[in-house]
Amino acid sequence: MFCYDTPVRDMQFVLHELLDASTAFDALPGLEGWDEDTIRQTIEASGRFACRELLPLNAAGDREGCRVEGGGVKSPAGFAQAYRRFAEAGWPALGGDPRYGGQGAPAVVYSAVSEVFYGCNPGWTMFPGTARGAYQCLLAHGSPEQKDAYLPRIVSGEWTATMCLTEPHCGSDLGLLRTRAQPAGDGSYRITGAKMFISGGDHDMAPNIVHLVLARLPDAPAGVGGISLFVVPKFLPEGDAGLAATPNGMAAMAVEHKMGLRGSATCAMNFDASVGWLVGRPNEGLRNMFVMINASRLGVGVQALGMGQAAYCSALGYARERLQMRAAGGAKRPDLPADPIIEHADVRRMLLTQKAYVEAARMLIYWLSLALDMQAGAADAGQRDAAAERLALLTPVVKGFLSEKGAVVADIAIQVHGGHGYVSDNGVEQIVRDLRAAQLYEGTTAVQARDLIVRKILNDGGRQFDQLIAEIRTFAETAQAEDGMGIFGTALARCCDDIQRLTGEIGQAARHEADAVGAAGCDFLRALGHLVCAWLFAQAARVALRRIAQGSSDPFYASKLATAHFYFARLLPEARCHAEVARTGLASLSGLPQELLFV
Repeated sequence: MFCYDTPVRDMQFVLHELLDASTAFDALPGLEGWDEDTIRQTIEASGRFACRELLPLNAAGDREGCRVEGGGVKSPAGFAQAYRRFAEAGWPALGGDPRYGGQGAPAVVYSAVSEVFYGCNPGWTMFPGTARGAYQCLLAHGSPEQKDAYLPRIVSGEWTATMCLTEPHCGSDLGLLRTRAQPAGDGSYRITGAKMFISGGDHDMAPNIVHLVLARLPDAPAGVGGISLFVVPKFLPEGDAGLAATPNGMAAMAVEHKMGLRGSATCAMNFDASVGWLVGRPNEGLRNMFVMINASRLGVGVQALGMGQAAYCSALGYARERLQMRAAGGAKRPDLPADPIIEHADVRRMLLTQKAYVEAARMLIYWLSLALDMQAGAADAGQRDAAAERLALLTPVVKGFLSEKGAVVADIAIQVHGGHGYVSDNGVEQIVRDLRAAQLYEGTTAVQARDLIVRKILNDGGRQFDQLIAEIRTFAETAQAEDGMGIFGTALARCCDDIQRLTGEIGQAARHEADAVGAAGCDFLRALGHLVCAWLFAQAARVALRRIAQGSSDPFYASKLATAHFYFARLLPEARCHAEVARTGLASLSGLPQELLFV
């Protein structure tokens, strides 16, 4: 039974009791009006819109999918109408810059609202979600003329936008990119090449699509240092508000037939002398695009969170109603022919695992989204730099760790439903299919792990990583002396020791064998992900303990404290297992020659 309940209470807890976001906003120019009530009303409104407009289209959009028809891509029935109502209600403008018609909402509020939309209909939400990344890239690197031409229309939702990186022969290795950009002599360029896996590459939901395309200039050097970025609209603007009658030398050649996210138009695109304009400086396209890539990686975490919440709601609702056998300790519901399966210990374990991972993801994403706000608006340069560095360090963890744990949460939903989860009638198998892509696009877990270890830790001399570990260790030492917090502090200190020691071991091994990072990387990322999530849960437990000590009878705090204990007892021990696996190094991987894999 697929369902979604907007977790307003937990969202408010994380935003205001754990992170004290409203106080932070008071010190950030332009965000002063975003108080607790305003944020709650915004989240509740997003839940009403998403449950009314998007949730009913989710299963039908998955069944129908997108298709090439009449020279363009047609979205599932109802998608275009829902998008028009979405734009009319002002949702695309929520996180936009007021200079271009946006509402100027904090990044953390935008993340919270996006979580709701992804939970109700991830395929549909991919369209405005992709446009968000393109908006951020143009805002950061577009010329004044480009910003004026495109940003107001993207912010209003009148136009959508995409990023076009991947080509049939290259995915994460963009140094192999072949798309060409030929100067036209009038300041514009003619873009020619093929792109694939382009989310929202073509559709019928908006009259124009703004593509950000990576391509090479004629004299560009080989590799990633020779890539430039271009803005290439589907239809060229004509006059004050008009659009050309024919597409700008581009077409969607096909829509990918995918495992999941079938409501999203994932297109193979062909650009044939399409008119485009350079964004930023020549040969700096990949660096400029990283604004979009990093935002998208955080967005993948939001997707996993939203769909994980839907999976948890669905499993919880089913477990309350499904009757099977009697509880081990005797009948819990003697008035019924059998007990609800929520009374069985292993079902409780599965539901608590879902709850813990969803709540951990929410804390991590909101914390880093608040860092985005600090990076953009803090008056002190040191605060801005610190926020940017923390974001850079932990973005790979958000993308890699949360996408994997989101898949775990979705898979548990099927397990709780049993055979009824494996068939399509209850909708939870769709969550598994939809969420699987989160581990692939914007860089696989292995890509994130290499980014984390090489670029963010080893190349930095471990400075940012050591600061993070020191911060967690200081918290742990303080917690060990507090009533009710000792178990959390002791476990965190032990985990800090283990992961810091492992970091040194990987660094040493990498000096002698470059493949050592690849052998250890994913398990290192998972161990660090567990440590950071456990730290956040310990902070949440401290808040809950204080509220209880102050006399609060709100069961929410008892629930939060119990979930924190569950995380530390049942999930955090995985960090030690991952550390031990990472320590095994290359021996078990290189001991078997490639040719023997076929024996």
